[in-house]
Amino acid sequence: MDEASSRPVQTFRIKTVGRASHAALVVVTVALLALALLPVFAGRTLIQDLIFLYYMLALAQCWNLLAGYAGLISVGQQAFVGLGGYILFALTLTGGLNPVLAIPIAGLVSALFAFPTALVVFRLRGAYFAIGTWVVAEVYRLAFAQVKPLGGGTGTSLTPSITSSAYGIEWVKTLLDVRTPAARDIVSYWLALALVAGTLAAVYFMLRSRRGLALGAIRDHETAAASLGVDIYRIKLAVYVATAAMTGMIGALIYLQKARISPDAAFSVLDWTAYVIFIVVIGGIGTMEGPFIGAIILYLMQHYLADFGAWYLILLGALGILVMLLAPKGVWGLVSERFDLTLFPTRRRLVVDDEERPIASKRPKMRET
Repeated sequence: MDEASSRPVQTFRIKTVGRASHAALVVVTVALLALALLPVFAGRTLIQDLIFLYYMLALAQCWNLLAGYAGLISVGQQAFVGLGGYILFALTLTGGLNPVLAIPIAGLVSALFAFPTALVVFRLRGAYFAIGTWVVAEVYRLAFAQVKPLGGGTGTSLTPSITSSAYGIEWVKTLLDVRTPAARDIVSYWLALALVAGTLAAVYFMLRSRRGLALGAIRDHETAAASLGVDIYRIKLAVYVATAAMTGMIGALIYLQKARISPDAAFSVLDWTAYVIFIVVIGGIGTMEGPFIGAIILYLMQHYLADFGAWYLILLGALGILVMLLAPKGVWGLVSERFDLTLFPTRRRLVVDDEERPIASKRPKMRET
């Protein structure tokens, strides 16, 4: 072995776990346990506020996966919110199914509807895709306005017997000694917490998988990703269907908790897409941490400024424009760059290996003949 071949060289490896990731995992686990026990101590108003926060965060994570990673800028996700809500009403009012069981079925049906929807909107690109998704959502709204058994254009309500029949309500009434409306809110709270935790886990593990690596390549340069063999259409279709399923389940839970649905409310672009886009843009698009910050900001603004009427919407828009001008990567983007902090590590980083190995150890041995 000569001197040149015995010199140590630097080797590299792929790293995804950040320096704060392990601590974040512990914090998230403890927080989930604490939040699960919160109804034992918290009042009904706080429970209802947290339900709103949970489903807006879950919707934001779905839209962030769709737009921030797959590059599908959709302004028609309200189609699947409304679809999930209407499927739940149909299954409970006409099918007699328990509302809790209707939630996953609503997600499955939403995923099935996403396939023909994708065949239409995937023919469009850029701004045309965004407008196309909005048009499809309006088609859904007009279609459900014609369904007379579900109230037509005026909508319908769940009967008290249906809302009170959800699994767990009687158990909560006995355990916590509360009345039926409070028990119903507590069951909805636990369902919302389970949905947001499941959405976070699904998005995280998808981004850590090979499909997540393909999504990163598509986001960075779609043409280059295609040249490397990434099946762009299939990856985007999988993400679109997955987000439709999650959004449908969230929509079902939203309207189970509201107990009333109408086409204009269920397919509202302002409530279920504009606010979600605001959350993701303010917090930081293309990051899992950003929607947490954006959802909290939206909740605080609604809680303290909603009484100002039109000024509330003006302030909301002004804040969005200000953040896009001064911090294009969102609030979390500023924090992440300033402190090199990542709580949900999904991006692959090329780092120098800690161990240096000599070149000779990497060369295959020649077999003597």
